[in-house]
Amino acid sequence: MEDVLDVYAQPYDPQKPVVVFDETNKQLIKEVRTALPVQVGQPQRYDSEYARNGVANLFLLAEPLTGWRQVEVTAQRTKQDFAQQMKALVDVHYPQAEVIRVVLDNLNTHTPVALYEAFAPEEARRLVQKLKFHYTPKHGSWLNMAEIELSALERMCLDQRLATPAAVKTEVGAWAEERNDQEVTVDWRFTTPDARFKLKTLYPAILM
Repeated sequence: MEDVLDVYAQPYDPQKPVVVFDETNKQLIKEVRTALPVQVGQPQRYDSEYARNGVANLFLLAEPLTGWRQVEVTAQRTKQDFAQQMKALVDVHYPQAEVIRVVLDNLNTHTPVALYEAFAPEEARRLVQKLKFHYTPKHGSWLNMAEIELSALERMCLDQRLATPAAVKTEVGAWAEERNDQEVTVDWRFTTPDARFKLKTLYPAILM
């Protein structure tokens, strides 16, 4: 826990950016009847009946100090998919960085091993050397600022019926573009001293 909080407390450094990573999914909903169009004084109306149309996975990357985020829609969330996200982080989003500090949870796909399973050893090693993972503790994923972004994404974008991965991609792309234009950052105030005081029962007791 303190490792993550200490990373958050570091000043902005473009050569060592702090990026948070998380994932979620969206149940795809297909209409079985055509919705009634918007009319004066009447919003668009949907029938209560619908058909499930699969699930889309969403990977979210965000840099809280600069107000940048990226959401990619995929069909699944395997180790190979995670590895591709990390490769894009290194080669596309932060090619000039010395090291990228990545805050993420302990999901079994979120490991350096995933990169070795997806790429040749020399390529995996190149990527791993540019990434420094900082894991939130078990049952402590709330310490990942990415959850704040995912909560906003759910409220502002995903709280509607979307039938296809393409529709999800269009909606989340517009959402991310607007927030990036506004440079929406995260005002994180929970620090290591706060943790030692407010969560002291989680620390081992010192036996005298």
